[in-house]
Amino acid sequence: MIAPIFAVCAASQAVNSLIGGDTLRLYPFGLQDDNVIYPYAVWQNISGEPENYLAQRPDADTFTLQVDVYADTPDEVITVAAALRDAIEPHAYITRWGGQEIDSDTRRYRYSFDVDWIVRR
Repeated sequence: MIAPIFAVCAASQAVNSLIGGDTLRLYPFGLQDDNVIYPYAVWQNISGEPENYLAQRPDADTFTLQVDVYADTPDEVITVAAALRDAIEPHAYITRWGGQEIDSDTRRYRYSFDVDWIVRR
């Protein structure tokens, strides 16, 4: 019931070089409430459903995820978003390039995008 975004991104050397270290700074549920180190990214399911059939159980689930990247500079936020894009695209579809803004809560640069993922059971 969860898309494998963390595993896919953790396997990327480019992603690890930007938001890695002791732990990958890619957090689920759209939240990062730990010791904040920039840059980092969060993700969350914004929709999804099983591939339902009349004659059998679903064999796949579809998910739409929202990914948000936070960083100290515009160049840094775009570089991290591009590395995440490059890691994700062989496995799923980027379906929306979202806002580029200064986040009102963190006062850091934020870049948002959506991913559609089909996960076989």
